[in-house]
Parts: sequence; C-alpha cells; structure tokens
Amino acid sequence: MTVIIRVELPQHLRTLAHVGHEVEIQVEGPVTQRSVLDAVESAYPMLRGAIRDHVTKQRRAFLRFFACQEDLTHESPDAPLPEAVVSGKEPFLIIGAIAGG
Repeated sequence: MTVIIRVELPQHLRTLAHVGHEVEIQVEGPVTQRSVLDAVESAYPMLRGAIRDHVTKQRRAFLRFFACQEDLTHESPDAPLPEAVVSGKEPFLIIGAIAGG
C-alpha cells in the first residue's frame, strides 16, 4: 500500500532541497521513521547525508523527529508512526535542535 506522508523540514534542509515548509512524499509498506526518511532522501537526493549519516543511517546530532506532539527521536526507526501521520492529518516533523541556556 502506498500512502502520502506530509513532512515538515527545518529551514536549512528546505534551502538545500529548494522546497517550501512542507513536502509530501509517497511511502510504500509500513510507515516508520526509516521508511519516511528513505522516501525523503529518495525524492530529494540532496538531503542524503544531511538528515542521517550515509553509512550508519544514524540521525544527525542536531536534528529531532516529532509526530503528534511527541518526540520520536529516540524511538526505534522501525516502529510504526502514529495513525494521524499515516492518514495525513498530521505531518512528520524534522526539527533542528536548539542548544543554549
């Protein structure tokens, strides 16, 4: 089954990909962080290596993943995303982490 997932990107990734605030991508099979990020990198090859390491596929240190007001950053990349994301009601958010005090 193919579904359309809404993904919101931080400014620096939007600049790299030459896109607006939100993109829509097609995901086949289970909708997980891994499948969404694979689809984003496939649709926007210039983002390969910007979100995850090329080799290890580990998240870059200053990016966080959210859905439905929940921080999914440290969840399994193969865990299913919330139904609201799968149905298109809510976007999957890639957020630039902010450090400071």
